[in-house]
Amino acid sequence: MNKNKLISLLVLFFFSISAIHAQDTEKEKSAIKKLLDLAVVDFGDSKYDSALEHSKKALVRSFTIDDHLLIAQSYNTIGAIFNECSESGKAIEFYNKALSYNEKVGNDKMYNWIYSNLGSVYYFNEIDIPKGIDYYKKALPYAIKNKDTAQIHYTKLNLASAYFALGQYDLGNQQINEIKNQIIAKDDEESKMSLYHLLGIYASNNNEKEKGEAYFKAAEKIAKENGFDSFLPNIYQNFVEHYTLHNEMAKANLFQQKNDSLKKVLYSLEKINNLKKAANQLELQEYKIQLEKIENQNEKNQKSLNESKLIVILFIVILIILLLLLLTLYKNVKLREQANQELTVANEALKEAKEKAEEASRLKSQFVSTITHELRTPLYGVIGITNIITDEHRELSNSQHLKSLKFSAKYLLSLVNDILQINKIEEKRVVLENLIFNLTDEITTIQNSVEYIAERNNDKLIVEIDTAIPEFLIGDKLRLSQIIMNLVSNALKFTKNGEVSLTADLKEVIDKTYYIQFKVSDTGIGIAKEDQAKIFDKFVQIERKEEDYQGTGLGLSIVSRLVELFKSEIHLESEENVGTTFTFTIGFEYDEEKSREIINNIEVDLSDGHLYNILVVEDNKINQMVTKKIIQSSNMSCTIVDDGYASIVALERERFDLILMDINMPLINGFDTTRKIREKGIDIPIIALTAFDKQEVTEEAISAGMNDIMVKPFEPSKLFQVISNNVKNRESVD
Repeated sequence: MNKNKLISLLVLFFFSISAIHAQDTEKEKSAIKKLLDLAVVDFGDSKYDSALEHSKKALVRSFTIDDHLLIAQSYNTIGAIFNECSESGKAIEFYNKALSYNEKVGNDKMYNWIYSNLGSVYYFNEIDIPKGIDYYKKALPYAIKNKDTAQIHYTKLNLASAYFALGQYDLGNQQINEIKNQIIAKDDEESKMSLYHLLGIYASNNNEKEKGEAYFKAAEKIAKENGFDSFLPNIYQNFVEHYTLHNEMAKANLFQQKNDSLKKVLYSLEKINNLKKAANQLELQEYKIQLEKIENQNEKNQKSLNESKLIVILFIVILIILLLLLLTLYKNVKLREQANQELTVANEALKEAKEKAEEASRLKSQFVSTITHELRTPLYGVIGITNIITDEHRELSNSQHLKSLKFSAKYLLSLVNDILQINKIEEKRVVLENLIFNLTDEITTIQNSVEYIAERNNDKLIVEIDTAIPEFLIGDKLRLSQIIMNLVSNALKFTKNGEVSLTADLKEVIDKTYYIQFKVSDTGIGIAKEDQAKIFDKFVQIERKEEDYQGTGLGLSIVSRLVELFKSEIHLESEENVGTTFTFTIGFEYDEEKSREIINNIEVDLSDGHLYNILVVEDNKINQMVTKKIIQSSNMSCTIVDDGYASIVALERERFDLILMDINMPLINGFDTTRKIREKGIDIPIIALTAFDKQEVTEEAISAGMNDIMVKPFEPSKLFQVISNNVKNRESVD
């Protein structure tokens, strides 16, 4: 075989392969289009689960051949199915996916469909009617550009309906008049049905009772004769509104019953559940397909990298030779250039290192915030359910299993708070507060909290407070309590059958500042000399030979940093098998007049007999149960809804004294929900319930219109106090 024949044979071979591949692709596209056609037929017959199944198969196969237009069509069809079944959130999500894929191909017809469908989601589900009108207006130019009469009629009819919903009947009637004659002359029963329906609305609201009724009946007749069952609920609803407007309540009730019965058939609970299940499967398949595409691309990149290794090596060798020649010829010049280059590189490296450090710090803060939130949320449920069990089953109040569960949950919560605390201190986000407090009361609270550790280790806890210390001081009592709590609990943990003492002595007074020396001593195992320098470092636990002491190694690190915030130092004295003593001194302000004024202004409310109606907005089912039990235990009533949109509906139907609003929710978060409530002029107190750190959300909570913040888990008494204060504040303003 000569050379020319061989080349011709190879060309023919490659062309044959290409032709076969093209034929296979076209066959696959045809099969996908048939699936989408089947989905449309099932959708028209209200077989939504079957329609979704066909659409899902079309989507998977569209991804396989990487056809962006078919992917967009599949997502658009899926969005329409979910919208029809009142899953508006999912519908918007899939329509936006369809839009993103269509942007890659720029198909005008798809733009018209997608924008029209987005308009319908926002309008028909009453999410944002003006936004729905904007989408319809975006869709109309594409229909006109394509000279698609059916889509022009469809879009203008929807625009008219949306304007009617806003009470702008003249604008809506203007849209109808532009297309009315064309629709009546055209053999399209669905368009005629929609036209008569809208003419009925316009006539009814224009006080033309008989005319409106006739149009509605014409629309109903077309729907029944042509099997347009999904349109009947809307027609029946307008019958209800028409007869209600004209005071014919018997007829209004009749059509309301028809509407309710038809909806039960069209939107059964089983169908809705099947849709949700199918949606989850669909998302999993999407991720799987995308992952396979990424893996295939990585394999291609790796293969390309292996094939180019030899070229890279040769290039490096040649480059080294050239550099050596240049260095030999221009040694002095290159030395200066090298010095300058090294300086530039060093500066760039320093800049890059700084940026990386800042990014690492940001990511660390974000991680700490996220992980503490995710841990606090289930802890709220654990602690709350434990309290519920104790309250409802008094016979279990002394159960060791229940006590162990509650202790473990509180221990984990303490660990989470320690991690958050050390992170806030390191980022200099802790600012000391100046509040009035009684030192004896604070120390007594700490003593009661650690009593169980003393009993467990058979320790004697001794507390001595100098009587010269004023009764009321001004300073940050929370941080002082954290310091003392960590030191005392640490001392008790490492002491068995011994003594732990806490003393507070007044050392000196300068102007109005009283400097108090705190000393925590124990007769425990002590700390070796070589270990004493590192015990204040993070995550450090000195190795113990005989016993296992639980902990994270954060307690003393937090103590050291908090003492520094008070502009003081902590000192350590310790000897192995003898004991350990920690000493620090902090100055607190004492102002007798200011203290007396604050004390006299404290309101004591002993009449906790109010019955408040509380609205709880929470998507977590366990947290719903816990919060409801806490509220009802105080003889208050509550209504629970799963999301922000539901809360707005509840506020329109019922009067509430206060709202407890979760922040992190699907569909719409607590901040945006609060803004919508405030936009409606509702001034009910709104309390944020969140597992995020309070400082992280305070600014946005206030700007959104919230009145207060409660961090989960919380003590029920604290919640009752916040509810009572906010309701009374509102009543005093009113």
